Amino acid sequence: MNFEVAGSKIYYSIHTGIPVLGDFNITETLVVSWIVMAIITLLCIFLTRNLQVENISKRQAVAEMIVEAAHNLVRSNTGGTKFDWLIPLVSAIFATSIVSNLICLVGLRSPTADLSTEAAWAIVVFIIITACKIKAGGFLGYLKSFTTPIAVMTPFNILSELATPVSMACRHFGNILSGIVIDGLIYAALAIASSALFGLIPGVVGDVLSNIPILSVGLPAILGVYFDWFTGCMQAFIFSMLTIMYIANAAEG
Repeated sequence: MNFEVAGSKIYYSIHTGIPVLGDFNITETLVVSWIVMAIITLLCIFLTRNLQVENISKRQAVAEMIVEAAHNLVRSNTGGTKFDWLIPLVSAIFATSIVSNLICLVGLRSPTADLSTEAAWAIVVFIIITACKIKAGGFLGYLKSFTTPIAVMTPFNILSELATPVSMACRHFGNILSGIVIDGLIYAALAIASSALFGLIPGVVGDVLSNIPILSVGLPAILGVYFDWFTGCMQAFIFSMLTIMYIANAAEG
């Protein structure tokens, strides 16, 4: 059984004619990202239909529980209601991340297995962090912060600042991609072992059974509970927590 780790497929390419931009590619990551957004949008519409003040439905109870969890996550890590404006951003990142991570369970390639996805999220968060720092200490104060504690540390402080989005993106991407690779390697190894084991049976029975990856049934699914479910949920939570902490610290100066 051949196992190959490849990047996102390119379904269609649009030539823009702009030297800097190059071609605009409709990739597998882009298509699945649209599917993820459609799933989240439809789920939000479903959960928020016919809202009532009294005698609420189970659907509304679930929606209120999700909203309350988002409020508690932000408020418990920022010490109050001052950063409630972060709740929509953190909720959107968490929902997109967790659905993107888990969509591989239905056979689609996770958009988060493409570094460009996490890089886009990290850049948005980094822009907000920078804006909060400038708002808290002024533009000159922001520039002066790179010279602390001494001016010679300026290059290192700049690198440290730029490392924030890089570390956020690479941490999430690396964990998701490694899970996909490990799952694939285990499945391929068990398929090879199954072929070798049942190939020892003589005759037509051995020929038939050796072409069926019998040993690949069960164990990859069990390991998927960790690499897909647990890791996917954990990375969504970690990215959301880092977003809250970085922005809150920046806003506090």
